Amino acid sequence: MSSRFRVLVIRTALALATALTLTTAVHAQRPFSFAVIGDTPYFSIEEQGFATLLGELDAEPLAFVVHVGDIKRAGAPCSDALFAARRSLFDASRHPFVFIPGDNEWTDCHASGADPLERLAALRRIFYSRGESLGQHRIALASQSSDPRHTEYRENVRWEYGHVLFVGLNVPGSNNNLGRTAEMDAEHRRRMSAVFDWLDASLKLAERRRLAGVAILFHADPGFDGKAHRPRGAPDGFAELRNVLRASVERLERPVLLAHGDTHAFRLDQPLRNATSGAPLANLTRVEVPGSPAAEAVVVDVDPATSRVFTVHPPAGAAIFPENP
Repeated sequence: MSSRFRVLVIRTALALATALTLTTAVHAQRPFSFAVIGDTPYFSIEEQGFATLLGELDAEPLAFVVHVGDIKRAGAPCSDALFAARRSLFDASRHPFVFIPGDNEWTDCHASGADPLERLAALRRIFYSRGESLGQHRIALASQSSDPRHTEYRENVRWEYGHVLFVGLNVPGSNNNLGRTAEMDAEHRRRMSAVFDWLDASLKLAERRRLAGVAILFHADPGFDGKAHRPRGAPDGFAELRNVLRASVERLERPVLLAHGDTHAFRLDQPLRNATSGAPLANLTRVEVPGSPAAEAVVVDVDPATSRVFTVHPPAGAAIFPENP
């Protein structure tokens, strides 16, 4: 190859790389939408409604669908067969489908005679073994299990889409598995240490990459209103989480969407307040998705080029939770 031709090839390659970089940057800034669902299906009679909902979402131009937990009622058997059936439902989604565990599929499995920790291990085996989403089309998920300190926490995941970071955390209802037995209290402490590490690392990643916003997704209602149900005499399983969220949102100084389930009522508000002034933290929006007996989705539009970034669309006919200001 002549030196002149070699220079031409290099220049052409550089021009192509620049064009690809610009194309990727433009694509990264384009608006997109995703859907969040949770606390469904609880009963076999709801499975058809859930399948219908997924069919409706299939017809929408969504980037992905996220289920924030509770894929069965608390009293139903926590069996591998039921988990496999739910996975089949989720895999039928045309869109990438991300599942985040709730309390009914592990912490509350003691109600049906199962061991919660063994059931959590089963969830990890059935839903989180491949480092990718579920669904007919899949996206790669980074997992906390790649951290040598937290190899068991496959279910704590994150992914970047359209210049926004999405962070999934194993924070279930039922007081976050605190206050029932000494063994579960120890599990709570280990898991929340991992959760806080993953959240901190994720927010630092968002800052380092100068992403437009961050979406945090987990199951539990963390009790911003101070009314979270917990066992008699048990400490608040979400107190430290609320403090960490407050400090993280204040530090991040960019839009944050917190999406969760748990109480089956649609909520849309800004519940975190500055610890000193008491003023709402304007850069955090909380949305709680409705749940059983309804099978409804909350659709979120994302436009990284705007200051707001996230726009939440309530389900058709949904009333905002009456206790919200």
